[in-house]
Order: sequence, then C-alpha cells, then structure tokens
Amino acid sequence: MVNETTVLFSGYARLPGGTVSSELYGVMALVLLVDIQTGQILEADCTLSTRLAERFVARLLVGQNLNDNPEDLIRKMNQVYQGSAKKALITALRTIIDKYPAFVHANLHA
Repeated sequence: MVNETTVLFSGYARLPGGTVSSELYGVMALVLLVDIQTGQILEADCTLSTRLAERFVARLLVGQNLNDNPEDLIRKMNQVYQGSAKKALITALRTIIDKYPAFVHANLHA
C-alpha cells in the first residue's frame, strides 16, 4: 500500500567487473519502500542477475525496521549473502540507511 507515509529510497554501487550483473547493469540498484512512520521496509527490489538472488535479498529486507539497529541489518546481509555482488549490495544498503534518518527528521519532525 502506497500512501503519504510510504517513501521510496534508493542506493547505488558499482558492481565487480566480470560478473553477469556487471555486464547487465554496470551498477547495483537497491530500492526500498519504507513506512517512514514506523521504519518498516514494505518492499525491496534490486538489480542482480538472477531472480532467485533478487527474491532472496527482498525476503531478507522486507519486514525489517530501519529504526532498529541498522548495523544489525548490514551484519545479517554480510553473513547470509555470499554472492559476488555482496560489497555493492551492502554499499547500496548503507546509502539508504544513511539517507533515512535525515529524511525522517526533515519530514516528520518539521
């Protein structure tokens, strides 16, 4: 459900050379729909070379909360995602994690 508290965040990072994802996309795009009132990730999508990997990342992220310790989310991604795009995926996720609090502060606490 998209409403005024649902915000799309994106993060990008360069993919490692010589991978299928790199040949297809050049950069990793991670996109999250977040309820900014609760911090809950509602939907997730990314540019990986297989649908299985994209679904895995989405399942890992959906339901997580950006208000909870986001470093735990980074650690979890680092532990369970062992694909070649791991560094790019974590960089894109970190970009979103860094954007989120500033956006919430500017828009909910104004």
